[in-house]
Amino acid sequence: MQTLLINLHILTMDEKFTEYNPGYILLKNNLIQEVGPMSEVPSQSKVHTLDGKGAFAIPGMVNTHTHIGMIPFRSLGDDTPDRLTRFLFPLENACMTKELAYHSGKYAIAEMQLAGITTFFDMYYFEDELAKATDEMGSRAILAETVLEEACDSREAYGGLTYCETFIPKWLGHDRIIPAIAPHAPYTNTKDSLQKAAAISEKYDIPFSIHLSEMSFEMKQYKDEYGKTPVELLADWGILNNRVLAAHCIFATEADIAILKEQDVAVAHCIGANTKSAKGIAPVQQMRDAGIRVGLGTDGPSSGNTLDLFTQMRLVANFHKTYLQDRSAFPAREIVKMATIDGARAIGLADKIGSLEVGKKADIVLVETDSVNMFPIFDPYSALVYSANASNVRDVFIDGKQVVADKQLTHENLTTLRSNLDQQMGDFRIKALENS
Repeated sequence: MQTLLINLHILTMDEKFTEYNPGYILLKNNLIQEVGPMSEVPSQSKVHTLDGKGAFAIPGMVNTHTHIGMIPFRSLGDDTPDRLTRFLFPLENACMTKELAYHSGKYAIAEMQLAGITTFFDMYYFEDELAKATDEMGSRAILAETVLEEACDSREAYGGLTYCETFIPKWLGHDRIIPAIAPHAPYTNTKDSLQKAAAISEKYDIPFSIHLSEMSFEMKQYKDEYGKTPVELLADWGILNNRVLAAHCIFATEADIAILKEQDVAVAHCIGANTKSAKGIAPVQQMRDAGIRVGLGTDGPSSGNTLDLFTQMRLVANFHKTYLQDRSAFPAREIVKMATIDGARAIGLADKIGSLEVGKKADIVLVETDSVNMFPIFDPYSALVYSANASNVRDVFIDGKQVVADKQLTHENLTTLRSNLDQQMGDFRIKALENS
């Protein structure tokens, strides 16, 4: 099957930032077959054609860190200093079920698709259910089962390790889903559980993710106990390598950055969650200068509240320019790059997604320019970072299939997804109010 997208302002996000305005993209099955100027557009007589009407065509955005099972937590205890221990962990253990995780996952994926996110890296529980949700929604994802001493989907300590031995083989070889493993954090895992998780990652050659250098108490704990940072300690324990995606790294030191580069560890930068929780600004400029792979993440819907990268792009610009006291820092083109091809590099999929190039997967987002906030446009990258928002996403293709058409899901009903999730939240809602 072939689909022809015409009359587009194409931002390919390739190495040369090639643009075609106006341009076309020809899709064949799930791949990009041609990209070029409208002057070279092929015949439209035998292909399904969609007129872009001047929209921006960008690669599908890549969310490098989230927790899609946590939609029920959104807006709960947002301004509570001890939210993690007061709300999140207790409510997960008391109320999170595979059914609640599944319906939360479908709703979260719908939100991301409507915002132009075509690929995401998830870390949560009941990941087999979240894999089913992802498959049904038609998204692309890396799905990592969380390893924690006490988890809602296991009765044994660090049961995620056992869970993974069934979950991972089941989903290996899927076209759009990659199974992975994710110890929650150094401060919630033992050395033994971390090394066992790393061994599983090596055994199956799958990604490994972890919250790292995110908490001030975490930094103090490891300095007091070991005289090291968490990054230094994980390096000593043989945990770090090019399969690892470290989330946050807010407190990474110069020595840590050198280690992350040496071990080719990627970083998921979650500026919205980091600043909302008043933790600080990660040294992303230094990481990028060192050549570390850095992508953007929303974090979970309870941490950053929104599951869109337009919000994150604007926050990256605003916070990092202020932090560095340099208006020229983090130009818009580089921020769009972090949301697309750099995110693909961070999760190890840059050979397949992240740019609009011949032979890559047909993960494409059309951002309309007709809305009141999108005129005039002198710089397309600036328009995407500073003017656009998720509501400007008009059409989305994942693996060659259109999942959003004219700002509506094509394969699911959003009202039904919301109703299904709401029905599963009864016990959760009662417990949440009791803890408030």
